[in-house]
Amino acid sequence: MFVITQSCCSDAACVAVCPVNCIHPTPEERGFGTSDILHIDPQACIDCGACADACPVDAIYPADRLGTRDKVFIDINASYYKDNADVRSGWGPVAGSMPDTYGVGSVASGPSGYGAGSAASGPSGHGAGSAASGPSGHGVVYPTIPKLREGMRVAVVGTGPSGGYALRTILDRTQARVTVIDKLPTPGGLVRAGVAPDHPSTKNVMKAFDILYRDPRVTMVTNVEIGPDVAAGQITPAELAAHFDAVFYCVGASESRRLGIAGEDLPGSTSATDLVAWYNAVPGAPAPPIRRDGSGRAVIVGTGNVALDVARILVSPPELLSTTDIADRALRILADQNVHEVVVLGRRGQAEAAYTDAEYRALQSIPGVEIVVCDDPSADVELAAPADPANRRIVFLFHSTPTRITGDGVVQQISVTTGERSHDIAADLVVRSIGYRSVPIDGLPFDAANGIFPNERGRLLDDAGTVLPGQYVIGWAKRGPSGGIGTNKLDAITTVEEFLDDAVAGKVPAPQAPSSVFAALLKARTSKVIGYRGMRSIDRAERARGARQGRPRVKFVEVGEMVKAAGRRKR
Repeated sequence: MFVITQSCCSDAACVAVCPVNCIHPTPEERGFGTSDILHIDPQACIDCGACADACPVDAIYPADRLGTRDKVFIDINASYYKDNADVRSGWGPVAGSMPDTYGVGSVASGPSGYGAGSAASGPSGHGAGSAASGPSGHGVVYPTIPKLREGMRVAVVGTGPSGGYALRTILDRTQARVTVIDKLPTPGGLVRAGVAPDHPSTKNVMKAFDILYRDPRVTMVTNVEIGPDVAAGQITPAELAAHFDAVFYCVGASESRRLGIAGEDLPGSTSATDLVAWYNAVPGAPAPPIRRDGSGRAVIVGTGNVALDVARILVSPPELLSTTDIADRALRILADQNVHEVVVLGRRGQAEAAYTDAEYRALQSIPGVEIVVCDDPSADVELAAPADPANRRIVFLFHSTPTRITGDGVVQQISVTTGERSHDIAADLVVRSIGYRSVPIDGLPFDAANGIFPNERGRLLDDAGTVLPGQYVIGWAKRGPSGGIGTNKLDAITTVEEFLDDAVAGKVPAPQAPSSVFAALLKARTSKVIGYRGMRSIDRAERARGARQGRPRVKFVEVGEMVKAAGRRKR
């Protein structure tokens, strides 16, 4: 029997290759995109191992090979089918191939898990698949690559999962040449900048995208930002629209929502977005004001997976973090900090908490950390040192709403209403983790109320609600910060299918200038463009730095360091 573990990214490549259809929820079923992991039915699994070969993040193992920490996932996989017995009713062996909704084509397509189709599908070797198999429901069938305008050029802005899956789908379904643009020198989006350093397997999804970056139809353009400041080397959205047939904005949601309470801007109050960016070595991320002379307590407002990531990093032993790719700057400060207790505040009860079971169980495996849960709003929880002075602890305080943050020039306490009572919690650090919104891009319409780019099934809309031809948005920037990697995969597929509909119908305007003009524009605008070879040089340099410390990599934290490393060539 095989088991899916915590690092599952819900990519659904495993679903497509399973010959007995025993992995759920599938992209067509309820719970996909909100379930923490996919689950293998222990009664139906035939131990073929096809799912393990297809998994892009190495999250699937035989049950008898699981370590002590992961054995709990045997029960997690099995319990899903106890709670969702109805999903078994339509199961049976899969004949031939699974629908290309998952972007993987035939079961026999090979271990890469991303491009079956026929050898005649096009020069890239990626299969075409069928657009009608996806969940968009527009009913147009593309059994082969649709006939599009010759020499079509497409830009993908962003290299996170939504951008990676958009790129893959464009290569699979068209003959277009694709320019991939990212504002940072390194690709990955929130895979690099948001996934916790002690969850390395989840980052393996980037390996599949790196294969795409090497495709001869792909040009990588990193360290280039989209915006209005041409003097600073930015490229405007209007310039992109003029030089490409279509532009896909896959820019995520990287701005933290605010609490809206007094004292939120005191030193010592920060967002999970900034804190995560800091310990993941994002250039320009501010250092958190972690003090050693206060109460030794941090308070996190919010109960999502990111909140639990932050709590786990704050209380993890330095020797555990020192084996990860956490930023050196963070490792030094966290090794010297005095946080002995983290209080996680949830507005509602434990049953409504947004974190997944897998993330919660990860807290229980941290050595020397006690977990306390208070789900009774009438109970009085003593916030004090752990029972064992050598330990740290995480306290979950549900039914609690923060009302203000106070302190003499710095954060010293947070006032909270729990049930019917109000009380103060001494704290040196307050971290808000209550959701995210996209960052506006000057020159593009933006829905400030919802924190997304206005769109109709991925087609960008102007302020009057009119479709902007050839401009699309994918992922969290399209629908808000919901769903994980697997959800963004489906979103990319369906949005690219909408583009194909538009292109076949003649609704995508031809660019105003040839590709050589855009290359010249880049060269004139900035001297610091980094291409694929430069990206690989940065990657090699970071891995070499890590090898000297027994770590997977030591990330650069300054853009200047990355630009310098990008200029080095492999000897």
